[in-house]
Amino acid sequence: MTEEQIDRIIEMAWEDRTPFEAIEFQFGLKENDVRKLMRKHMKESSFKMWRERVKGRKTKHAKNSEGTRFKSKNQKANR
Repeated sequence: MTEEQIDRIIEMAWEDRTPFEAIEFQFGLKENDVRKLMRKHMKESSFKMWRERVKGRKTKHAKNSEGTRFKSKNQKANR
């Protein structure tokens, strides 16, 4: 994975309205893989802060989200 892709995954994971399913669709990483990547590429304190933010957050899971789905201009078009 390139540094640019890793940065984009981290950016998407921090965004409140971007569900893990969008990261999986674009990069093929499941939620646990995103956690591992975040743990590896972030300072420990930043990782812990992120984990607290997303723990139980409805918008981080598409099936639980009540928001309208949007597609980032950086997201792949179709598979």
